[in-house]
Amino acid sequence: MFIDIAKIKIVSGKGGDGKVGFHREKYVASGGPDGGDGGRGGSVIFQVDDNLSTLLDFRYKKKYVAAAGENGGSKRCKGKDGADLVIRVPRGTIIRDQKTGQVIRDLSDDEPFVAAKGGNGGWGNTHFATPTRQAPRFAKPGQPGVERDIILELKLLADVGLVGFPNVGKSTLLSMVSAARPKIANYHFTTLVPNLGVVSVGEEQSFVMADIPGIIEGASEGAGLGHDFLRHIDRCRLLLHLVDAAGSEGRDPLEDIEKINAELAGYSEFLAARPQIIVANKVDLLGEDRAPVEALKAYADEHGFQFAELSAATNQGVAELMRMTWNALQELPPVFIYEPEFVESAEDTDGTRDWTVEKVEDYYVVSGAWVDKIMGSVNVDDYESRQYMDRMLKSAGVYEKLEEMGVQEGDFVVIGDLEFEYVY
Repeated sequence: MFIDIAKIKIVSGKGGDGKVGFHREKYVASGGPDGGDGGRGGSVIFQVDDNLSTLLDFRYKKKYVAAAGENGGSKRCKGKDGADLVIRVPRGTIIRDQKTGQVIRDLSDDEPFVAAKGGNGGWGNTHFATPTRQAPRFAKPGQPGVERDIILELKLLADVGLVGFPNVGKSTLLSMVSAARPKIANYHFTTLVPNLGVVSVGEEQSFVMADIPGIIEGASEGAGLGHDFLRHIDRCRLLLHLVDAAGSEGRDPLEDIEKINAELAGYSEFLAARPQIIVANKVDLLGEDRAPVEALKAYADEHGFQFAELSAATNQGVAELMRMTWNALQELPPVFIYEPEFVESAEDTDGTRDWTVEKVEDYYVVSGAWVDKIMGSVNVDDYESRQYMDRMLKSAGVYEKLEEMGVQEGDFVVIGDLEFEYVY
């Protein structure tokens, strides 16, 4: 089964928590801190695999979670890092953010891509020892992993795309010039999935050709199969537009060209502007009547397209068309690669994250990812830990914001799970 689009959730691993621990040693206050750091959480990594040609695996599994880091141990032992999760996808897969539709990464090269970085491990209490705080009873928790809803969209990487109405000879041509073996039969929609083939025209001279199925009138609006597969000619540098020059099915070849080009324009104006070679196929059925071929050539000349004629069934003109295609490709830019559009929310320049203060009835509620991170590292039963919290909130401007909003002494403030009366 050919699947070329999938929606999944990826979650990187949470970092391990830092350890609050002490050892017994003579002349060291309270035994001395020896809590180790937590391990880093595993990342979610995408890797191109040329043995894959479909996104079928993602139809049945929708959530991918990397391993969490282990918590820190005693004797300053660092927790084990969580294992990375490597997800293999076909070349040409585009990762998009589900919410915005923006491109996160175009997986068209061999470089692995970290789509969700694992959370850092928390510091053990060893890091918080100072000359005046020799026995810290708090440590930092590991940072949470990143959750991201994404869309995987496969756009085949091909230099040349074969377009045209069903049953005009696209699959036959591909089978003759490459090792691809698409199903060939004398009925519409024989080809149900895109087929790729490598065409060799000489020593170290080759290109990739794609047979795109099911483009008919109305394809850009969902008719036939073309709506699903038009995306696969998005990257093609050149289009070979095949038409039945003999009109063997009772259609006008010139009308066929106009209708297909209208569908390309309906899908994308950039696709409609792609260079084309008009290919008059089935000329062996015309006999001595050259009028249809001459009409197609005149149309191609009028619209600035190159023109070729052939009979895929008898191999007439096939070699000449492949050479013409190769020569045209030498003057065209390389396969289009999508540039990343998605931008992650970055930390502020002072190292803090966004936080908000709002008044809910008689309470002032401070919330935000950064606040949760700070409160997660606080031991409210320990004086030095509360002092650490107080310094962090003050340096981030939380208290200043509360006073701007009119907080009075004795008013209730909620930060994370902690509720207290405000004191100047």
